[in-house]
Amino acid sequence: MENRITQISSSLYDQCIADYEIRSSLFATEAPEVSAVREKAFQHFKKLGFPSTKVEDWKYTNLVPVLKEGFELEQEEEILSVKEAAIAKATIQLLDCYHIVLVNGKYRADLSDAVPVEGIYLMSLTEASNRPAFKQHFGQYVDLEKFHFAAANTALFRNGLFIEVKRNTIVEKPLHLIHITTASEPTFYQPRQLFVVGTSASISIIESYATDTNSTPVFINNVAEIVLQENSQVQHYYIQAGDENARYVHHTEVYQQANSIYNNYKASFPGTSLWRNNLNVALDGENVESHLYGLYLAGGRQLVDNHTIVDHRKPHCNSNELYKGVMKDEAAGVFNGKIFVRKDAQKTNAFQQNNNMILGKKAVVDSKPQLEIFADDVKCSHGSTMGQFNLDALFYLKSRGIGEEKARTLLIHAFVFDVTEKIPIPEVQTHINALIEQGLK
Repeated sequence: MENRITQISSSLYDQCIADYEIRSSLFATEAPEVSAVREKAFQHFKKLGFPSTKVEDWKYTNLVPVLKEGFELEQEEEILSVKEAAIAKATIQLLDCYHIVLVNGKYRADLSDAVPVEGIYLMSLTEASNRPAFKQHFGQYVDLEKFHFAAANTALFRNGLFIEVKRNTIVEKPLHLIHITTASEPTFYQPRQLFVVGTSASISIIESYATDTNSTPVFINNVAEIVLQENSQVQHYYIQAGDENARYVHHTEVYQQANSIYNNYKASFPGTSLWRNNLNVALDGENVESHLYGLYLAGGRQLVDNHTIVDHRKPHCNSNELYKGVMKDEAAGVFNGKIFVRKDAQKTNAFQQNNNMILGKKAVVDSKPQLEIFADDVKCSHGSTMGQFNLDALFYLKSRGIGEEKARTLLIHAFVFDVTEKIPIPEVQTHINALIEQGLK
């Protein structure tokens, strides 16, 4: 395959191929639906390999320096200790929620709260493999022919979390999933999640990502599938604040049925050296709503790459996407947002906007909003902007006795307010605003 990295990534690629072949006898004991998906994914990954910059969707994200670092695959599962401080750092002050802790992708009931809500089932992927909802939905929504890392994850995942919310279940308190990565050797992890939200059910899920690695490099290739059945609602939050030893490729596939509502709030901050976010949403029913709000504050030599796809397949649906970036130092950012409006998706309303504030002289952003419309009765728009501080506004604030640092912080809060104001949980909004101030120091 000419577009894969054949030399630099050969070691990790070869490890993945060998790992699948060694574990294939174990895969045969899994549910037939799972082993079939694994085999299909393996064949695609074998062909695709890891992407190079010759692949259009990876044009601005060069993985060669990352893959040079000599990562090895995770070994058999073991119970690892995690510093309480690492968990505490990811918690959200004053938030009334259920804490669910995952270490290297593995659900840790001993570190998590019980969720005493009738109609919700939460367990590891291994435990869930015989549940009907798992068999029906696992591995059904990711395009394995297109997404290199998702194919690798699907073939080789070890750990993961399954959440099922049964029909008509309203989960009043949010679930806060705290993902902790720890390692003593450079390791390539591939955790996996599947969330199935039943008809007329509702849930809020907050996901925080943190590391406890003692400066050991880690590479996390995460895949999550989220299914919203008819008339269901999901409020979904991502908060990323790992350290510079962490590299993330995070793929989220959302599938929505009629009358469902999916809201995604994504925030990333200085620290993680590589953050690649693939967020794909399929609106596959009438009267579906999807709202994607993103905020990225990048510093140092960080690379933050957001790729989103909003796929309108049926009529009378609405989507709204707003991503805002603040780039410091020598950070690099990528925004690539695609909206598809299929032939049958008449009466679609779809809007997309990406705005960037460039603070560092060497900071860069490549922004590429895209529309592909095959229906004729739609309202769609997209746009992208780049800019720097409004010096008149900065002068005005300083002339009122506000120090320069405080004035700059106020202006950045004002710039991202269009995103932060949309966050419906006050404690999460306060937490993210605090991370913004911390990230600006």
